[in-house]
Amino acid sequence: MLDPAHPIVAMEGLTRRYDDTVAIDHVTLEVPRGTILGIIGPSGSGKTTLIRMLTGTLEPSEGKLSVLGQHPRRFTRHTREKLGYMPQHFVLYEELTATENLSFVAALFGLLWPKRGRRVKEMLRLVELWEARDRRARQLSGGMQRRLELACALVHDPLLLFVDEPTAGLDPILRTKVWAEFRRLRDVGRTLVVTTQVVGEAEYCDRVAVLSKARVIALAPPEELRRMALGGDVIEITTAQALDATRLENLPGVRAVHQDTPRHFLVVAADAATATPRVVQEIHAIGDEVVASSEYRPSFDEVFTALISQADGADADQAEEEDRGSRRRHAARAA
Repeated sequence: MLDPAHPIVAMEGLTRRYDDTVAIDHVTLEVPRGTILGIIGPSGSGKTTLIRMLTGTLEPSEGKLSVLGQHPRRFTRHTREKLGYMPQHFVLYEELTATENLSFVAALFGLLWPKRGRRVKEMLRLVELWEARDRRARQLSGGMQRRLELACALVHDPLLLFVDEPTAGLDPILRTKVWAEFRRLRDVGRTLVVTTQVVGEAEYCDRVAVLSKARVIALAPPEELRRMALGGDVIEITTAQALDATRLENLPGVRAVHQDTPRHFLVVAADAATATPRVVQEIHAIGDEVVASSEYRPSFDEVFTALISQADGADADQAEEEDRGSRRRHAARAA
């Protein structure tokens, strides 16, 4: 039995290659019990490959991997019954109705009638498919099929749930309801690993792994990701008159100043609470007045873009340094 103190999912140096292509590149992270880990990244970044290794459908090329205390390729039947999985593409039976699909999956996991009947009804209502319960799966819209798959992943009340792009094709209202259910599951001790391209959904997760070019370039709670992306807390300032905001860069605790108009700028600080009074005081000393000041909270689209840009810049710097080293070695051999 897995020790509750141990992470429910653990990977170290996890790598997957397809011939010369690296789909997942030395990923190391842990998922504590009773949390939601969001895996966010652009298409082709390796999200689905990672989920397939965690569920045991794909063998890692190298690295260590443990899910519920076992390697996924050696799951016992008892362990598999604790897992829920919603794949990225529709895989249910098209000729069965929504109710029949859900009841069939529930039966596979050992749910007996009448518990199975109650659970099927609960799930159909949760994903708003009750009115379409007698419709064949092939007659459902793409969004409705996604909702049916989510219901099938949840019907046996799994301890650990892997969900690949759960809200693709869902309207904003239903997307909010799905995430509310995910958080409810977390609050009763369930663990969820969720991949998504909807960057704003990072807000709903306990921790977020940002995936780019097969690597995890950031792993932190959502608020910490904001600080990582922008270099600290950000204060938004509007002044009464035009001001050269670069004069504030030498204040204690100020890390950077980004000015977009003569009267509006952003101050990046180690701590907004302590830096704001200093900034306001300095503006007054210069002879100007602060019309408005507030802590700036960038959207996760901005955060994501900044983190990807930073990672790409670091990769370019490393490649340039390696190229310089190669040229130096070549010159030394030539001499």
